[in-house]
Amino acid sequence: MLPDARLDAILPLVARPARYTGHEWNSVRQDWEAARVHIALAYPDIYEVGMSSLGHLILYDLLNRVPGVLCERVYAPWVEMADQLRRRNLPLFSLESRRPLREFDIIGFSLPYELNYTNVLEMLDLAGIPPLSARRGPEDPLVIAGGTCTYNPEPLADFFDLFVIGEGEEVTVDLVQAYWDAGLGPAALGRRRPHRRDYLRRAAGIGGVYVPSFYQVSYHADGRVAAVVPAVLEARPVVTKRIVPTLPRAISRPVVPYVEAVHDRAMVEIQRGCTRGCRFCQAGTIYRPVRERSKEEVLSAVEELLANTGYDEVALVSLSSTDHSDIEGIVSSLVQYYRKDVLSISLPSLRIDAFSVRLAEMLSQGKRPGLTFAPEAGTQRLRDVINKNVTADDLAATAQAAFGRGWHSLKLYFMVGLPTESQEDAQGIVDLVLKVREIGRCEQGGRAQVNVSVATFVPKAHTAFQWSAQDQPESLEAKLSILQRGLRHQGVHLSWHDPQASLLEAVLSRGDRRLGPAIHRAWQLGARFDAWSDQFNFGSWQKA
Repeated sequence: MLPDARLDAILPLVARPARYTGHEWNSVRQDWEAARVHIALAYPDIYEVGMSSLGHLILYDLLNRVPGVLCERVYAPWVEMADQLRRRNLPLFSLESRRPLREFDIIGFSLPYELNYTNVLEMLDLAGIPPLSARRGPEDPLVIAGGTCTYNPEPLADFFDLFVIGEGEEVTVDLVQAYWDAGLGPAALGRRRPHRRDYLRRAAGIGGVYVPSFYQVSYHADGRVAAVVPAVLEARPVVTKRIVPTLPRAISRPVVPYVEAVHDRAMVEIQRGCTRGCRFCQAGTIYRPVRERSKEEVLSAVEELLANTGYDEVALVSLSSTDHSDIEGIVSSLVQYYRKDVLSISLPSLRIDAFSVRLAEMLSQGKRPGLTFAPEAGTQRLRDVINKNVTADDLAATAQAAFGRGWHSLKLYFMVGLPTESQEDAQGIVDLVLKVREIGRCEQGGRAQVNVSVATFVPKAHTAFQWSAQDQPESLEAKLSILQRGLRHQGVHLSWHDPQASLLEAVLSRGDRRLGPAIHRAWQLGARFDAWSDQFNFGSWQKA
């Protein structure tokens, strides 16, 4: 356990020291000696980002409810904290008990984004654990991963003992049971970690589990993957994603951070999956089928969350919240029940073609949330190509409803670099934004604001566009220039994603295990926090 005095000496020297102190409201402290297995849930980004991940909080709650399991959290320390840990020869530690990570039996990483990959290596190195799985000894923890990025786990095959493909609520418990069945854990005393390969053989038979070291990859002469075949009997020829047939009970006592999180609010998952079929969207593919919580379940979950956290804002989370079959009933009941409490109801994912005037009116009765819509493309032709069934008239009607009922600002999401996109499509974004701006100025005058966020299209595995080429950097720059020139207007704010970062994301999202050495070398050259524009160094990746 890390002595308090040694940590206390560091905290005054770093930004936001509460990131590293733990002891938050609803955090779980268990008896280390009484637990049969110790799991560290690791999130490869800073505390404020990790604490905004509902999946991360769900697994923390779930594992700490399993008898015999102790689960604690750890996040990527920011640059100056990592420097202090190395300078003072202190290992990366968990928040709850301040135990060094290498004392845990299992370290489970969430992998939500490809540009977090080097942070995984950084965290393992700070913990004194070899980043390369082949170099770990019998006393090192098992290092596993789940999350959306594991739908193509191959670029990280060199670093993880196993991957969970699919939804984690059930398979996580299966992995713990397999750990016990293999005779591992503190109860086995000296037999704890020498049998890790036996555990991996057991785990390989669990649905949704992929053990990369149990497969051999061959390649064609031109470099394409020829085959991925099992090298041991226990490895499945095809690993099928795990699906939770019915959504489990919603989390009711999430950890409440002392530092303001990116999404600083209570969160209820009202629906999982999406029926829309946008051709660029990986989440819409991998989280099928659609499963809903009933209105009664949602209302009960909100009541428990607010009582246990003190939040005054609740987010009704889904890939497409307004596609829930009873979304109006849910919002109406919440607004009516909490009308005296000034509760803010947030719908993070609004469908332009599903956002009714009635829903806007109900939302505006409480504490007014922000409204975000995603037309994605500027012309109807391109929206048809990506299967985004939204028209310019749909957006205009929705903007009219929102501005007309008191909203002063809207946020719009678009992408550049989509398959078949031309500069005329980029100009279409300008025209569409200015149309929305004009509607806002008619309703709200000079107060009307349209915030435009532009991402670069990244082809993802398991989508209709998975084989599409990434747009060339010079083409992307030309399209962004059209937006920058065309949207220099009062009441419009434009932000965009670095095309170089998107290029790297595309390489990592569709690459194979031959990328492992490049990821390792980029980290050695200083790449970390690649998702942060002020830390991203494309040069390190080019050298790697």
